[in-house]
Amino acid sequence: MDVNYSLSLDGKVALVTGAAAGIGKCIAEAYLSQGARVVLVDRNPEVTDIAASLGGKNAAGIVADLTRSDSLNDAVEQALEAFGGIDILVNSAGVVELQPAEAFSEENWDRTMSINLKSVFMMCQAVGRHMLERGQGRIINLASQAGLVALDQHLAYCASKAGVISLTKGLALEWSPRGINVNAISPTVVLTELGRKAWAGEVGEAMKQKIPTRRFAEPEEIAMAALYLAGNGSGMISGENLVIDGGYTAQ
Repeated sequence: MDVNYSLSLDGKVALVTGAAAGIGKCIAEAYLSQGARVVLVDRNPEVTDIAASLGGKNAAGIVADLTRSDSLNDAVEQALEAFGGIDILVNSAGVVELQPAEAFSEENWDRTMSINLKSVFMMCQAVGRHMLERGQGRIINLASQAGLVALDQHLAYCASKAGVISLTKGLALEWSPRGINVNAISPTVVLTELGRKAWAGEVGEAMKQKIPTRRFAEPEEIAMAALYLAGNGSGMISGENLVIDGGYTAQ
């Protein structure tokens, strides 16, 4: 078995959604550092400039609204045209709306499900068809500890991320015999720019006390997991949900 212990992704092409910032951007950087060519997809119009600054000719930025199937499919076609194929798909785009359950609006529920769950399926399907033709691929879906345990005022987010975990398992069952490994990563609070703002002060300190390691995750720690799952050394891992939560869900 040809296992590359360096986690090199030389010759691979990755498509990462939600890649203009946060976890998605960090994963894109990690992949570029290991020799992959990376397509960064985001609704932020600055994603093209961000891609150029990160990877030069080895990175391409595509602006897309993943809640629209035409925009999503066009992004996949552009990615295929840019680098000739897609070996790795990372679904990192997501939103969170915080409200008590009794006050949660239908609009926010639909938006959460559309971005966090439906777009993940649609992207998996669009890229998965290409991977199935080639007989190989890696798909990594960003879920959350909130997909395993309830968090206060996170009802739609919890439901959507639980759906991502179940979707991952279903796709792995169907596609692993055909060469595609599908896995999920479920982090705790991650110290992205948005994470630092949302969990600053007393709220954050209280949350840390519920985590056995007494801290939040760094984006690079999530990127390292995504790097491993994208490499050829993880070929026997499919249908799994890698929980990176400092022991939060062990309780």
